[in-house]
Amino acid sequence: MMIRPAELAAIKAGTIDLAFRRWAKPRVVVGTRMRTAVGVVEVTSLEQVSVTSLRAEDARRAGAPSLAALKEALSARSTDPAWRIGLAYAGPDPREALRQSVPDADEIAAINARLDRLDASSAYGAWTRETLDLIDLNPTVRAPDLAAQVGRETPDFKKDVRKLKELGLTESLAIGYLLSPRGEAVVDASLPEPRQRAARTSGTPLPRTIGAPATRALREVGVTTLEQVPAWTAADLAAIHGVGPIAIARLAEAMAEQGQGYREE
Repeated sequence: MMIRPAELAAIKAGTIDLAFRRWAKPRVVVGTRMRTAVGVVEVTSLEQVSVTSLRAEDARRAGAPSLAALKEALSARSTDPAWRIGLAYAGPDPREALRQSVPDADEIAAINARLDRLDASSAYGAWTRETLDLIDLNPTVRAPDLAAQVGRETPDFKKDVRKLKELGLTESLAIGYLLSPRGEAVVDASLPEPRQRAARTSGTPLPRTIGAPATRALREVGVTTLEQVPAWTAADLAAIHGVGPIAIARLAEAMAEQGQGYREE
């Protein structure tokens, strides 16, 4: 179930708790937990509805600007039933804690055995260590550029990186990837000496919901963490090419969760 970044942020904030979709048959069930850019979102209810029965309150809870706008959005694929889906923020992605967990020797052996199985079942051949090393040596580089370096198609490459992410070995950024501390430990265990890496930026990563163009633009002016944003006014950031109104709003929401905000004009 695809949910737009702005809607995900609103679900986390509690201002959206419904979604409406046209599906030939349900694609989720009550209890489905989806890992998203803002954390885990859970399906709390699911029912087929008539579009004519919808009310303004439904539109408000779904984040639509009006009832008319909600009905217009549901006018496509009108031969499919309409579904009313209850949604709730269910906490941070559990992989976040796993990524920070540095494995001991026994755990590294178990991880390597899992990587061996992934390699053995792949039509591409051995890819797991190659991909870990590629990400380690090229942090924050776009997935298409990484895939091109090893002669792979981007969709297949990204699908394999997601398998590494499930093991807590990689972190997805708005642009590119990083090895997690867990992933670094696995890579270092295969080397004669631990690899020398740039120091990790301390602080909260910029929210992925601001989008890649805004993330790239902020990096260019030295803003790489949420804690650096309060030094700027909203107007100053908005003047940077690539940082649009949605990014400004998403940053404000993320800062508000930490009791921060933009510097006053």
